[in-house]
Amino acid sequence: MNEISRRDEVSLSGAALRGAPWKAAAVGGGVAAAAGFGVSLLTEGGDPVWALGLGISLFALIAAIGAVSKPEVGDRVTRQARLWSLQHPWRFSLLPAAIVAVLDYPVQLVLDGDGVFGSAWDAAWHGALVYLISAVLTLTMQGRARSSR
Repeated sequence: MNEISRRDEVSLSGAALRGAPWKAAAVGGGVAAAAGFGVSLLTEGGDPVWALGLGISLFALIAAIGAVSKPEVGDRVTRQARLWSLQHPWRFSLLPAAIVAVLDYPVQLVLDGDGVFGSAWDAAWHGALVYLISAVLTLTMQGRARSSR
């Protein structure tokens, strides 16, 4: 069996994300953050931490799903990495989840005031949700990996 190291898995996930629709992800995340903040202003007086967390999470989800949605596009390395990602959705989703946790931690720490451990806990939960959602969505797209061979 061809077991690869964790470092190689991260490299493959990164290669798959190389061709992600970053502009669409940034716009989608920004719109979600703005809409979330607008809704929170109307309901509870405004919660920028929640809105930014939503935007960061949606940014990573759009990038992850967009990266694997077209496995036949890109150079040879990107195509192979995307096919690997579609065949190993739970391993692939670790990188987008880590991106969310890393980007969300300073937001939680600075704006929420929960302290170091509370902010880490919140960021980890946001990363875990992105992990679950992106893995399940990637899992539903596995037929693309079979049809691309």
